[in-house]
Amino acid sequence: MENMPLSTEICKHQSCLETFAMKFTADFQDANDLVQDTIIKAIRYHNLYQEGTNLRGWLYTIMRNTYINDYRKKQQRRGVMEVTDEIPSYQLMKSASNNLGENVFVMQDINKALEKLPQEYSIPFLKYFEGFKYHEIAEELNIPIGTVKTRIHCARQILKGKLKMHNKAATA
Repeated sequence: MENMPLSTEICKHQSCLETFAMKFTADFQDANDLVQDTIIKAIRYHNLYQEGTNLRGWLYTIMRNTYINDYRKKQQRRGVMEVTDEIPSYQLMKSASNNLGENVFVMQDINKALEKLPQEYSIPFLKYFEGFKYHEIAEELNIPIGTVKTRIHCARQILKGKLKMHNKAATA
């Protein structure tokens, strides 16, 4: 068995591996598990070790890769949703549908408020709402960027005032 001398060399590095594992896990039990996994993998894949290279470095690489792979597996498990017959209360708000008729009335009020805005405020506001940057709006309308920011701010304030009733209903 040519593997035996390498196995004993690997086991001689156990104390160094334990110290290194504690830096990863910060937990004694997890560090011991990581060391055991590292030693098992090193013995199993002994044929991949190149004679004359740094054995401790090879073991550290195995340990680091093992730790990273285990960490990724744990993160994937956390991302998996639980499947149950009952909907938990914290998910009810996400799954509840709003009254669509109420939404139509709210949109009508928003559109009426936008129509009543003076064009000098509505045009920059709508462009900003559509995703244009301040400097793009300023260039297109041929006005200073500060004026664009002021007009958008004023448009927001006017709309807030005209749509107060919806703000109170949303917070109630």
